[in-house]
Amino acid sequence: MDLARAQFREFVHQVPLLYFILSCNAVAVAAVYGPLAPVLLSCVFPFVLCTVAAVRGLWWSRRQQSNFSDTEITRHIRTTGRLAVLMTAGFMIWGLLLYPYGDLEARAHLTFFLALTQVSTVFCLMPLRSAALSVATVATPPFFVFFLFADQGRMMPEAIMMAVVAAGMINILYRHNGTFSKLISSRRILRQRQLDTQQLSDENRRIAFTDPLSGLPNRRAMLARLEALSASGPCGPDRLAVVFIDLDGFKVVNDLHGHAFGDKLVTQVGAALKSLISDETLLVRMGGDEFAALLAGPDAAARAERLGVQALNCLTLPLTVDGRQVRIGASIGIAVDAAGNATPLELLRQADAAMYDVKSHGKGGIRVFDPGLDAGRDWRLQIEKELAHGLEQEEFDVVYQPLVDAADFRISGVEALLRWPGRAAGPLAPDAFIEVAEGSGLIQALGMYVLEKACRDLHALPDLKLSVNVSPTQFSHPDFAKQVVAILRQTRFSARRLQLEITERHLIDHPERAHAAIAMLKRRGVTFALDDFGTGFTSLAYLQSYGFGCVKINRSLIGRLETDPKAGYLISGIVMMARGLDIKVVAEGVETERLARKLQIARCDLLQGYYFGRPAAIDRLKADVSLAGRSTEAA
Repeated sequence: MDLARAQFREFVHQVPLLYFILSCNAVAVAAVYGPLAPVLLSCVFPFVLCTVAAVRGLWWSRRQQSNFSDTEITRHIRTTGRLAVLMTAGFMIWGLLLYPYGDLEARAHLTFFLALTQVSTVFCLMPLRSAALSVATVATPPFFVFFLFADQGRMMPEAIMMAVVAAGMINILYRHNGTFSKLISSRRILRQRQLDTQQLSDENRRIAFTDPLSGLPNRRAMLARLEALSASGPCGPDRLAVVFIDLDGFKVVNDLHGHAFGDKLVTQVGAALKSLISDETLLVRMGGDEFAALLAGPDAAARAERLGVQALNCLTLPLTVDGRQVRIGASIGIAVDAAGNATPLELLRQADAAMYDVKSHGKGGIRVFDPGLDAGRDWRLQIEKELAHGLEQEEFDVVYQPLVDAADFRISGVEALLRWPGRAAGPLAPDAFIEVAEGSGLIQALGMYVLEKACRDLHALPDLKLSVNVSPTQFSHPDFAKQVVAILRQTRFSARRLQLEITERHLIDHPERAHAAIAMLKRRGVTFALDDFGTGFTSLAYLQSYGFGCVKINRSLIGRLETDPKAGYLISGIVMMARGLDIKVVAEGVETERLARKLQIARCDLLQGYYFGRPAAIDRLKADVSLAGRSTEAA
């Protein structure tokens, strides 16, 4: 059918020309034979012929830009082919009837116009091979036979020449039709290839913009949509919002149940979130355990907050995956273009910043972005620069807080603590810069600085044991254990004097890596203390499987001992449990003698707090140790 459509398109443009040539030839013949032939032949017949040709030619001219259906194309090709044969045959019969009435000159004109009509008709019908062949077949034999014997054979050359011309036209007709068919076939193949290429391109685009796990659009789709919105100009006040959702506890579930289970959980969460949104909202999986939704249109702020609440409620409920129930949660950040002048990409950044603010304040909540978060970000960036500069300029120092034996309150060890006294803008509390260092990756260098300096400082105090805090980020470094061993070797500090304090977050984030690092360092003689015990959900399984030698009861629990009688029972229970596992107990945050005595009665092994000494420089520590030694000798 493609060939028929193409033939018809070419034919439509040539039909008016065909009828115009036919009319001109009829008028010319009528003009020559007007004085010689009867009126019926010289006037009436050509008038009818020209009228039909004019009507048909005008009808086709008006339809050159029309679109025809396949059925209409087939019908018009059939009708026009038949009509062309009838009109050509009629013209030839009319011409042959006129021939006897003319003189020699008139007959020569008639012969020429008859031949011209046949040739022009065939060439105009060339796009329709069947119609052109029919015209040639109908017109040539009568012309050849008639003029072969006309005027005692004097017109024989014209008859033979017309037959040769007709044979040539038929040959050209077949060749043209074959070439035209090949061209149309090539176009059809090219069009099909273009269609296949477009389909492949569309499929590649779909794959590139779709998350294969959840089936949702991915981060690239979100960025493309945001860029398109940016290019279209401002959306107007309260007409654009971004909701950023990060799953809480996903890593724990993933590590506990395996990645295949985690993948199914992500898929289920994606389906749950999709059920909460409208068709106009774009929900994407940004990667890992992060999702985001883009809301455009009126009341974007209210819709975004409503979606945030629904998502938080949905993800707080237990989820069933492979027959097992798991609990996660969500930290959700929302950014709204309230004034109508924020760029869409900036909204995504703001929503991400709001989500991280929820994360940093305990997770499991919703935060709408406000400019204060940007101020906090700028402050963090400034502190990052100062930290890097401080490491280069050796602005940091290490101080030591005593750990005393609960039996006689004698110093048995110290905890190394980092300080920043050389900061150009003034000292900054560790709680303020340690978190920034963890986020920037500088904690690794800071932690190794503390360990190396403490090992060098305590080398001259062989009776004291050294306890050093290790951040979760630092401990998760794959070369952490090797770096500790290297520092012990460089400083010639005994591994048996070193105790590393870690929190349960180390064990949750990277359990396999934590187990390998602890096992390697324990073989060298290093011991480990579980810090902030009693504030999380550390189980006995952790204490046994990782082989901790010490637990440090968090100061918040110790502080309740003076006001809450139940705290005493809890601490006594911890001590009894630890003793049963051959684990020492350290109570930190001891600030009064009364509290120290209570912990002594509770049979804690070591005590730490301001009552026994504030963190001090190494020189002060050496002086205190020396003084304590002289006091013991005097006693």
